[in-house]
Amino acid sequence: MSEEQPKKPKLSTAEKRDKQNVKKNLQNRSFKAKTKTALVRLEKSLEEKAEASTKAKHLNALYSLMDKGVKKGIFKKNKAARTKAKYAAKVA
Repeated sequence: MSEEQPKKPKLSTAEKRDKQNVKKNLQNRSFKAKTKTALVRLEKSLEEKAEASTKAKHLNALYSLMDKGVKKGIFKKNKAARTKAKYAAKVA
């Protein structure tokens, strides 16, 4: 004897899109914050004149995040290219 569970009310597509947009907005903001943190770490290592291996590690992390951001549609392709080129020149 199973108890009948009440059905969920049907969402309108506009309400569903709103819920999806809120969720995606949080994910995108979180990702952008992570990228900015990587940028700050790289700039700090440049200011402190850290070892080349440390700079390379931070630069690789930035490259990785920017490429993932382009893949996910968070950053435009040209923004990633500009950022990567700018910091590659600073490290070199």
